[in-house]
Amino acid sequence: MEKLLKLTFIFLFAGMWALPSFGQCETWLNLPNKDAVENDHVLYRQFMKTKEYDKAFDYWQKVYKAAPAADGNRSSHYVDGRTIYLDKFKNETDEAKKAEYAKIILRLFDEHVECYPKEKALNLGLKVYEMFYTLRSPYADALKACEEAVEAGGDNTSYAVFVPYASIAVYDYKNGVMDAEQARKIYTTLNDIADKNIAKGGEMAPYYEQGKGAMNGVFAEIENDIFDCEFFKKKLEPDYRKDEEDIEMLKYIYNKLTAQGCDESDPFVAEIKHKYETVVAEINKGKLEEFYAANPGEHGVALFKEQKYTEALQKFKEGIRQEEAGDADPEKLANYYFYMASVEFRQLGKYNEARTHARKAASLKKGWGRPYMLIGDMYAKSSRSCGNDAFDAQLAILAAIDKYAYAKSIDQSVAREANKKIGSYAKHKPTQEDAFMRKVKEGQSIKVPCWIGETVKVRFQ
Repeated sequence: MEKLLKLTFIFLFAGMWALPSFGQCETWLNLPNKDAVENDHVLYRQFMKTKEYDKAFDYWQKVYKAAPAADGNRSSHYVDGRTIYLDKFKNETDEAKKAEYAKIILRLFDEHVECYPKEKALNLGLKVYEMFYTLRSPYADALKACEEAVEAGGDNTSYAVFVPYASIAVYDYKNGVMDAEQARKIYTTLNDIADKNIAKGGEMAPYYEQGKGAMNGVFAEIENDIFDCEFFKKKLEPDYRKDEEDIEMLKYIYNKLTAQGCDESDPFVAEIKHKYETVVAEINKGKLEEFYAANPGEHGVALFKEQKYTEALQKFKEGIRQEEAGDADPEKLANYYFYMASVEFRQLGKYNEARTHARKAASLKKGWGRPYMLIGDMYAKSSRSCGNDAFDAQLAILAAIDKYAYAKSIDQSVAREANKKIGSYAKHKPTQEDAFMRKVKEGQSIKVPCWIGETVKVRFQ
């Protein structure tokens, strides 16, 4: 019974507020009650201005039934009727009533277009907008409305169509309802319309530009699937030309083009790649110069690796002064002293200075065997020129072996290298014959001559 009553209500409601049949565009110009209709028109329009739609409704209903097209020069009865029914739709909770309101709203759009064809493009665009955002019409219906709006509007299609049409196309494509070719066609058509209206300028251009951006933001979800390399080249080149030094833009464009199947031999892709590498190199160079200016010791390390030893030595000295003048970092200081020692020993032959700086490095970094390995190398290299004879040279070798042994005792990372050098120099230790001639016994402590000046315990081969 309740269901029957509800259906009866819907039927009566539809009949009570039924609109004129499609195509009726009567005006009040020749009506016998023209003055009364015009008076009701003025009354309802006053309520519309104050958004008192409930009060406006009865008067609007009268004038709409009598003269849907008003005086033939204004479409306010269609526009205002939609406004009233949209308000009813938004405030209604009964789904059956909402569905009936939606039908009336769409019919008002259709009659508006029929009776005022000059306003067709705009109103078909608004119809799409309301179907998509307000009425939540089925996508199949909304898609037809979009197609009708574009077909009728052509280059004058309202920008209000852009986002709804794009959203439906993306949804249908992702769900297998629309193929890539159709989605591409919609994209191309809408963008052409937008570009032509933007190019014309005028007060509407910004709206088309904004609509285009929003629409393409929607299409971005599927553009990788429906477009090829050529599309993205055409799309992205203007962004590149605006600022060919924008590193992030260069990176994005290059990655996008290669991801879309563009070959690196393509002239535009090759240009982007070359420009990216050039800009990156310039940026890195600038950043590196700033970094080295603030960190001369690190600059010294780089110069050392480039075998620019004289320049490196100067930077190590600057780096040490900088560290010791502030909150010194022992790790950095140790490295700088060690590099200095290496340059002084291997490139400049300044053994005493090299040993001093190697010892300084070792004191700053406990458990580091590398400085002692360096001192051992100094002793071994200078052994032939140490003292007056072979025995003195052999004492220098013992001093070197002692440094290698100590290095590996505190730092296992150098143990393999130390063992190798100890084994290599073992055959150069003193012989019993040479020691006998010097009246030196095994185990006896003796001072190494020359610049080394260290005391060693004599061991024989």
